[in-house]
Amino acid sequence: MKRLAFAVAVLALGFAASTSARADYAVVRLDDGWCKIWWDSADNPWGVGWSKIAFGLPDWSAASAALYTARSQGFCR
Repeated sequence: MKRLAFAVAVLALGFAASTSARADYAVVRLDDGWCKIWWDSADNPWGVGWSKIAFGLPDWSAASAALYTARSQGFCR
């Protein structure tokens, strides 16, 4: 019975470790015009003088594409 419980525990840990982590990214514009990628779109940067221009992006490459688009349109420096 102990072996069965141990095997179930090992399988449960294995399944928990194999699920992908969910991270949302956002593009944040600061007051001076610079934009950056923020690692958690649900969390806000500290202080004042910023605004989110894109949020809920699924991965770093999507956030990077949004940042590049904002820069190419002249919205960000």
